[in-house]
Amino acid sequence: MRAASATMRAVAAVALAHSAAPAAAQRSDGYDLWLRYDPLPPAERASYRLLLRSAFFAGDSGSMQAAREELQRGVGAMVGAAPIAVASLGNADLIVGTPAALPALKSLGLPLNAAGPEGFVLRRIAWKGRDVIVVAGNSDVGVLRGIFALLRRIQTGQPLESLNVVEAPRYALRLLNHWDNLDRTVERGYAGQSLWDWHKLPGWVDPRYTDYARANASVGINGAVLNNVNASAEILTPPYLEKVAAIAGVLRPWGVRTYLSARFTAPIAIGGLKTADPLDPQVQRWWRSKADSIYRLIPDFGGFLIKANSEGQPGPQDYGRSHADGANMIADALAPHGGTVMWRAFIYSPEEVDRARSAYDEFKPLDGKFRSNVILQVKNGPIDFQPREPFHPLFGQMPATRVGMEVQITKEYLGFATHLAFLGALWEEVLDSRTATPRARVAGEISALAGVANIGTDRNWTGSHFDQANWYAFGRLAWNPTLRSSDIAQEWSRMTWGNDRQVTETVVPMMLRSRDAVVDYMTPLGLTHLMATGHHYGPGPWVDDLERRDWNPTYYHRATRDGIGFDRTAGGSNAVSQYAGAVQHCWSSLECVPDRYLLWFHHVPWTKRLRSGRTLWADMVKRYDDGVSAVREMRRDWASLNGRIDAERYREVTAFLKIQEQEAKWWRDASIAYFQSINGLPLPPGHAPPEHALEHYKSLRFPYAPGN
Repeated sequence: MRAASATMRAVAAVALAHSAAPAAAQRSDGYDLWLRYDPLPPAERASYRLLLRSAFFAGDSGSMQAAREELQRGVGAMVGAAPIAVASLGNADLIVGTPAALPALKSLGLPLNAAGPEGFVLRRIAWKGRDVIVVAGNSDVGVLRGIFALLRRIQTGQPLESLNVVEAPRYALRLLNHWDNLDRTVERGYAGQSLWDWHKLPGWVDPRYTDYARANASVGINGAVLNNVNASAEILTPPYLEKVAAIAGVLRPWGVRTYLSARFTAPIAIGGLKTADPLDPQVQRWWRSKADSIYRLIPDFGGFLIKANSEGQPGPQDYGRSHADGANMIADALAPHGGTVMWRAFIYSPEEVDRARSAYDEFKPLDGKFRSNVILQVKNGPIDFQPREPFHPLFGQMPATRVGMEVQITKEYLGFATHLAFLGALWEEVLDSRTATPRARVAGEISALAGVANIGTDRNWTGSHFDQANWYAFGRLAWNPTLRSSDIAQEWSRMTWGNDRQVTETVVPMMLRSRDAVVDYMTPLGLTHLMATGHHYGPGPWVDDLERRDWNPTYYHRATRDGIGFDRTAGGSNAVSQYAGAVQHCWSSLECVPDRYLLWFHHVPWTKRLRSGRTLWADMVKRYDDGVSAVREMRRDWASLNGRIDAERYREVTAFLKIQEQEAKWWRDASIAYFQSINGLPLPPGHAPPEHALEHYKSLRFPYAPGN
């Protein structure tokens, strides 16, 4: 044990030295994501190699084979020595398995009960006179996750001397929702075509599917909804289900279950029925038969995601039935197979009411009426994935219903792929929100986390290198919502850009201030939904000609010569009443509501003095300028890393930050020009006027913006 401890102290020492050294600037095109496994410095390689010379793996399932290959890949690349030797149990440095496959693990007192079915234990112990590292789980998938966690520690230079880790996921369902269409377009996608090459499946299964599954497994994501919530019924026909089964076969060893979005009227579209009424016996039989046929092909099929009676999609209300009637009918078809229905709560009333109220008004009366295998999937905020929203009022208000949170990893409203906007901070903000009492956090009120994927066929997967961090952060927070976004950013940066201390100390602050920068130059002080029509690219606060009032930005900001903001207090729409306790009391009050939600809940005079001492108008203009300045500072900071980042990725990020600064200024100038045309106020001293007249910004058109 003394010799081993000395070895581990050496590992810790070289890791610290490595973190202070310049990076080797390994070439990368981004395809490897955070699983680059760059070579470690020589001294560190030698020290880790002493601990990982040989391994014993118990079991040969697909998941265990993946774990074995990942260990060999990671250690081989980072340590740069011969492959880890396969050893007998009594001679291995690393012991990997489950109690079912290796009964000897039962005698070690490992806290496997705390690991659950998907978690793992990493522990350094004495085994028959030898110091060994144990990677154990209650399932082979849990073991695989443990191998990824071990490799993550090595990647980030962490010592293994006192290794004693027990992890289990907080949420049983941690899903990516792909808004991918059968023609390979991706709604709100900014990274190329859909991964799923439906035309070539099932005969050709792209090896990239394996790399996708591996990346998800590395961060604990355990489900993928393959197709768009605006679903085509064709996905449920036999030819397409065979294609889905081929993808499911690739995802399965990595612990990722397959789900599908289903169209509510599929019994009509592909079943030959004349109705989709959920209380009609023929419809119920059709869904049971369809579920049976899917599970014959895909025994571990996860279930369906349903968008119904939302934005023109059909649903149970077309037949005079409730959302609970529709969800329960499909849930009953899935129940014998252990499947789940995720029923989206993103609906808004056709009547003239505050859109922020709609989902609560619709679903709160249905609490307790859903089957136990239904999850009500609620967006993080009450409008639509905005740069900043208050948390959704349904969180904490549906105690008899399973509620999941849906977030958007793809940046529909945050500058697409070219704007650096690290969303870990956004999701942490929501998960940490107090729903009713000081002890009730959103993180504890939900039972699943789903993210709208930002993945496509671009070589770097996500359209930009920094957008990979949002995929990574989603997985890490879905696994453990108590993680801090700052820690996730540091972890991702070191795995992606390398352990050079200057790189880490530059990149992480850039990431952590990036989301607030976007809020400042797009929607400061609680403004929302000011994006241009359809594609949501660029500013459009003047838009007021769309079919529905609540599709227009003017509906949300309600700017007049006297003031700006949406009154959601008792004197307005009273949407604030949907929140409970101290939250409702504070947000109702101009004196208490945080500045970040000020114009979300209140219509405020332009001349009102805020906490800053500035008038509302002066504070808004300053925030617009602060957003642009923050991007300019990010460009300067990134430039300081020239030579420490490989040339290909450095050039792309440099170009994207230049685009972001230009577009941040566009947002700033267009917004100020418009609101100044409404309030007639002069600009505060020290702030430059917009570069162009308002009519110039109004004239801009982008009919081919991506992701529309």
